[in-house]
Amino acid sequence: MESDKNADTNAMDRFGCLTFNKAAMKRFLSKAVFDKLVSVIENNEKLDAEIANEVAHGMKEWALSQGATHFTHWFQPMRGETAEKHDTFLSLDGEGNPIVRFSGRQLIQGEPDASSFPSGGMRSTFEARGYTAWDPTSPAFLLRNGKAATLVIPSVFVSWTGEALDMKMPLLRALRAVEESAYKLVKLFGNRSARYVRMTVGAEQEYFLVSKEYLNARPDLLCAGRSLFGANPAKHQQMEDHYFGSIKPKVLSFMSDVDAALFERAIPAKTRHNEVAPNQFELAPLYEEANLAIDHNLQAMEIMRRIADEHGLAILFHEKPFAGINGSGKHLNWSLGDSDGNNIFEPGAAPKKNIQFLTFTAALMAGVDKFGALLRASVADAGNDHRLGANEAPPAIMSVYLGENLSQLIDDLVKGSKDAEKVREAIDHGLRRLPEIARDASDRNRTSPIAFTGNKFEFRAVGASQNTAEAAAAWAVIMAYGIDLVLAKLDKAKGADITEKALTVVKEVFKATARVRFEGNGYGEEWHKEAAKRGLPNAKNTPAALEVLSDKSVVELYSAYKVLGPAEMAAKKEIKLETYSKTKEIELKLLKDMALTGVVPATAAQVADLGKARETLVAVKADVKALDARIKALGGVLADLYAGIEAVDAVLEKAHPLDAHHKAPLLADKGAAALESLRAACDEAETHVEGAKWPFPKYREMLFLL
Repeated sequence: MESDKNADTNAMDRFGCLTFNKAAMKRFLSKAVFDKLVSVIENNEKLDAEIANEVAHGMKEWALSQGATHFTHWFQPMRGETAEKHDTFLSLDGEGNPIVRFSGRQLIQGEPDASSFPSGGMRSTFEARGYTAWDPTSPAFLLRNGKAATLVIPSVFVSWTGEALDMKMPLLRALRAVEESAYKLVKLFGNRSARYVRMTVGAEQEYFLVSKEYLNARPDLLCAGRSLFGANPAKHQQMEDHYFGSIKPKVLSFMSDVDAALFERAIPAKTRHNEVAPNQFELAPLYEEANLAIDHNLQAMEIMRRIADEHGLAILFHEKPFAGINGSGKHLNWSLGDSDGNNIFEPGAAPKKNIQFLTFTAALMAGVDKFGALLRASVADAGNDHRLGANEAPPAIMSVYLGENLSQLIDDLVKGSKDAEKVREAIDHGLRRLPEIARDASDRNRTSPIAFTGNKFEFRAVGASQNTAEAAAAWAVIMAYGIDLVLAKLDKAKGADITEKALTVVKEVFKATARVRFEGNGYGEEWHKEAAKRGLPNAKNTPAALEVLSDKSVVELYSAYKVLGPAEMAAKKEIKLETYSKTKEIELKLLKDMALTGVVPATAAQVADLGKARETLVAVKADVKALDARIKALGGVLADLYAGIEAVDAVLEKAHPLDAHHKAPLLADKGAAALESLRAACDEAETHVEGAKWPFPKYREMLFLL
């Protein structure tokens, strides 16, 4: 746990004790300032700078009471990790005496050096100024690390010229857009009590655990987050015995400490379990407002890394840390809800009569139909390229699964059919003593990237290592577009009332967007052929996926909703291409180094030992045919290793002078081929070299030993 308090204290009693939550606010702020701050957070009111000094004072006093000595603005630069710069509360008075000070200005705004953060060309290196600005909708919290305690203030990060330099600012802008549009639509349907509509998110976090000893002995895991070679052991996940299996005591101890630390930060962890692959696990939270949920996921990842280290473990968030077995995703479950607690995507017992639900669903379909490629781009990076399209993740083709009942209902609406709506049934399990099990309206389709799961949508294409802010922002923007499209159609539709108008519009939109509905097996080759006929984009790698960010319609979309301007969109693409290129170059250099300094010497030593054994057999006139064959095979492996190293060198040399726009496609094609060729040679060598000579931990150890 982060706290020094007694570990036996009830975890629920300590929920949120390390956050500046409402209880802490009430204690350290005046009632007037407390009420004003809560209104800012809950009712979208403008932050009054006049209350900043008292909030800062109260926040400082709370932090000092918890042992804090420093504060930091915590933000999300576009490099993919969070960032922080710690400043002490210490100041000096006019006579040089130490005093504790934290002003409203220090709370509202910080000024870290922006020169070394990615800007995509918007800022030159010598133009270093950037600003962090307090986000009051995400509670400040306390970071404990040993004896150190720091007040952490969630913030956005912008340049001196006002462009977004982070992932939170575009998210907040996109959330504003969808929430404003959604609010208009619910009001049109007669909702008079709701004060707002907001996007909610729950991100399921998959991860692997390995022994820290193995991580330190594998430069690829240490520096790239994934194994760049490794022969699959005889047993891996094919027995399917790890999934939902009994959790090992060492892992459960880690999970328990993680849950305790998360609860102290008010992060509502709900579920923990074994995943499909050996030593793969999942943590799932309760749903929260999108901005807070995404901040909490980033905090959770940091907490999990630290606690894993304390347990002698290393946590791997990479999308594909081990070849040949399942990778890790971060399923983004999301919905829209109003201030009265109503879930917009709750169909109710009779979805056909729930015209608001159908209208919002139609808006979603319109957004995906027009901007599905944007969703693909939002999850595009080097790690996720290894996962999307494999048989544990959805394909890169963006389609929507609505389930049998809802899909049939839509088909009937479009056709004008009067068929009766199906009633939810119970499952007949044939045992009287067991309780009745209600059958859901539809089965699940684990091969769909976008699936309706009863009262929310699950975006299964997000990678485990990714900041979900980008995918959530993309969803918010395309939903705003879809809702506004529907609103425009409703304005022109004929009908006696809103229900009649909406029904006309819903039929039109569902008919026009039929191509993005798919209920079948997304892994099948038949779907890829069918998707091509339907005109659905299928970007196979990151450089191809990112091309959509230059598309005129996408640039205009983000600009129209004031999420990102044209220069910011161009910078976004530039940064993602640069990050992809750097990642692939690091992997190529790592694999070459590991092959040259580890695999080749081990293979050569094996050949030398076999040569000595042959000399001994020849001396006693024994048959050496089998040994000759093995030596010859190892000689071939050595040749393949050197050929693979030369191929990697050639790609790196060719890539070196290129800019990111030309380098990334080269590395996605020639680079990936060279990496795979050298990997295959390393994997083959592993199967020939005796265990004592092999210089790196093998899959069988990393996947089964902790």
